[in-house]
Amino acid sequence: MTTHDGPDENLPFDVFARSCPSRDTLGHVTGRWGSLTLGALHEDTLRFNELRRRVEGVSEKMLAQTLQALERDGLVHREAQPTNPPRVDYRLTPLGREAAGRLLGLIELLEERMPDVLAARERYDAEH
Repeated sequence: MTTHDGPDENLPFDVFARSCPSRDTLGHVTGRWGSLTLGALHEDTLRFNELRRRVEGVSEKMLAQTLQALERDGLVHREAQPTNPPRVDYRLTPLGREAAGRLLGLIELLEERMPDVLAARERYDAEH
């Protein structure tokens, strides 16, 4: 939480509180494009277009916004090389690597259990 002077290091953060800044970061990390971007960058350092190809379906605008939010939160590092044409690489920070590792556990669980999810969807759709 924050005081008028800035963050108060003695107060715990509570994502369930409306004004807690952790709520925004949670949204950046767990949103569709944020989680896929973190997962892709967990594999390797990537340039913008490489990342866009890896995260199929993301628009250039959404990827740029996602990267900017993740960089602002300290999860992604953007490094511009002074070359012609300019080269920009994106990689995870230590915090980003930790967050991506936890996300990948969830992603792996969901991928492994998709037969159960699909069966549940069929049952639900048949009942409704």
